[in-house]
Amino acid sequence: MKDTLREVFKVEAGERLAELETCLLDLEKTPDDKNTVEQVFRALHTIKGSGAMVGWDEIARFTHELENLFELVRQNKVHISKDLIDLTLAAGDVIRCMLEEAEPEKVGQQAEEIVGKLSGLYSQSEPAGEQSTEPSPEADSDRVEVPCSMPGEYTTYRIFFRPYPEVLGRGTNPILLLNELRGLGECMVVAKLDAIPTLEEIKAEDCYTSWDAILTTCEEINAIRDIFIFVEDECELKIEVVDTYSAMDEGLQPKKLGELLVERGDVAPEQVEEVLGRRKRIGEMLVDAGLVSPDKVEVAVAEQQHIRKILQKELTSTSASTIRVPAAKLDSLVDLVGELVTVQASLNQLAMSDKKVLELRSIAEHVSRLTAELRDNTMSLRMLPIGTIFNKFNRLVRDLSAELGKEVKITADGTETELDKTVIEHLNDPLVHLIRNSIDHGIEPPDVRKAAGKSSEGKLHLSAAHSGAHVLIRITDDGAGMDTKAIRAKAEAAGLIASDAELSEKEIFALIFASGLSTARKVTSVSGRGVGMDVVKRSIEALRGSIEVESERGVGTTITLKLPLTLAIIDGLLVRVGNASFVLPLTVVEECVELSAEDVARAHSRQVAFIRGKIVPYIRLRDRFSINGTVPPIEQVVVTETIGGKVGFVVDKVIGEHQTVIKNLGKIYRNVEGISGATILGDGTVALILDVSKLTEAAERLEVDQR
Repeated sequence: MKDTLREVFKVEAGERLAELETCLLDLEKTPDDKNTVEQVFRALHTIKGSGAMVGWDEIARFTHELENLFELVRQNKVHISKDLIDLTLAAGDVIRCMLEEAEPEKVGQQAEEIVGKLSGLYSQSEPAGEQSTEPSPEADSDRVEVPCSMPGEYTTYRIFFRPYPEVLGRGTNPILLLNELRGLGECMVVAKLDAIPTLEEIKAEDCYTSWDAILTTCEEINAIRDIFIFVEDECELKIEVVDTYSAMDEGLQPKKLGELLVERGDVAPEQVEEVLGRRKRIGEMLVDAGLVSPDKVEVAVAEQQHIRKILQKELTSTSASTIRVPAAKLDSLVDLVGELVTVQASLNQLAMSDKKVLELRSIAEHVSRLTAELRDNTMSLRMLPIGTIFNKFNRLVRDLSAELGKEVKITADGTETELDKTVIEHLNDPLVHLIRNSIDHGIEPPDVRKAAGKSSEGKLHLSAAHSGAHVLIRITDDGAGMDTKAIRAKAEAAGLIASDAELSEKEIFALIFASGLSTARKVTSVSGRGVGMDVVKRSIEALRGSIEVESERGVGTTITLKLPLTLAIIDGLLVRVGNASFVLPLTVVEECVELSAEDVARAHSRQVAFIRGKIVPYIRLRDRFSINGTVPPIEQVVVTETIGGKVGFVVDKVIGEHQTVIKNLGKIYRNVEGISGATILGDGTVALILDVSKLTEAAERLEVDQR
């Protein structure tokens, strides 16, 4: 159970650390933003409290030191500075290392160094001023005593806390939260037990208790919300202000709750008198029995009246809008849906083959519709906004700019664009390489930019947008742009191209993805070894995507990644050549046209077709995969749209649209050029999924070699 709770905490802490990093970078730009300071404090408070709850004491203790520092920031005793931001960011990295539980001795030493530097910031804090004195023993025993760092106004709050039943299973202990609430001041807590079911219906792992609390404190309402911030989506929480009064008033007496209710107009004075009178007879019996003192009975009676007033109101609880599901279970669900799609295809084929069984065909069509809806809904569960990865790069740009002595501002749009989680998980490293190269190679130092008539601050923009069944991700900088002459010279020196080779600008830009090619003038910790861009291309192609470069000297560079929305199930066009079946992604298919022997003769045996007044080159899949058999008198050309333009694929027959469950090929066939995967058809045979871009590139290379 403890390991499960720790895994849950790791996920939650990772989210809070990401939030912390974003807030710190925002705070560096707007140090006077109190709301952002509060967000930082709450993130630290949550990590501390949750870490202690699951027994991760070293994280709780370390985070507590940071929390204390930002408490001084909240009180304007410590000011936001670059040193403070750097130190807190470094502390966040240490907490991540603690979560990974790797090299504990080294991490512990780093934590001690940071705590030592925190002491230096503490010493810079402004004097706290004259503190309030402790009340003397002779002070009135009825005086409200609330722990508070500075004298000010006290507030009495009414707090209703109802955790959802499953909260215990997620690692939250409500009692610890209530104990932390008691630490804010004078607090009275009453448990509500009426929701506990009968013994036959009760579930041992669920929580059925809710609580009402009356708290008098000098803290603000956000301090109360901070306690429950970790479970704010897993409970019903209501906080109401009952009354406020000055802590400096002499002879202050705590008000009875009945008096507060009368002042608020909730009840009439005679109603309070009647209830107190009726209940006091019960209290007298308790006093006579020596079970309780008279003064405690009076407080309990007032509290009981207050709780009854709250419980008489209609309390509605709303269901949690989100649930946390392990990624492995989600992947398993997608696999099962994929199998269902395959079985549904078999059912359709059987129904179509038996014309006599109309009922079976009707059932098959119904199953097909349900399967399509289930497929779409299941795939949507795996979709995540790309902003989850874009936000991570703010820190990278900040640190790298400082290291290189450049001024770079990063912006982003389209962060709400959704992409399959598997694609997002594999995007981090390629995007890191591209961003590092943009800052190192593209954006110039401030003095160079000023000399060129630009602002000293370079701009790096990330964007994402849907394009059919793909997502286009662009990394744009306003730097110096790419030098085609320098790239060509490096490529010739590396033996990648001949000195007399005729290359277009696009082909020259594509050379930067060749292994071992770098245009950096010197090797640094950032770049210059020619390792990275070739890895980027392989990573993107492994995701069945493509990469394209546009650049203008002196203006900037844009790198566009085109990625599929999902890697699990796609809509495809099923075609056949001889006895072999192939699938082309439907997103790249434009149209299908006939190709007769006369059409081939008219083109003088060149592999081009005249379609709607335009010449479209084509590739014969029969020749590409060496498939024997008789060529039909009329073939079909499937016209596709690639980055380089339109390309046709000649097949014997077009079967039609097909829901394609993508299966990875084994190690032996994984690197076959032009094949991105396979799928199982309804009759149990295998169809290969074609990589249109790779097939086109291979055909272009073959044509060049034959010249």
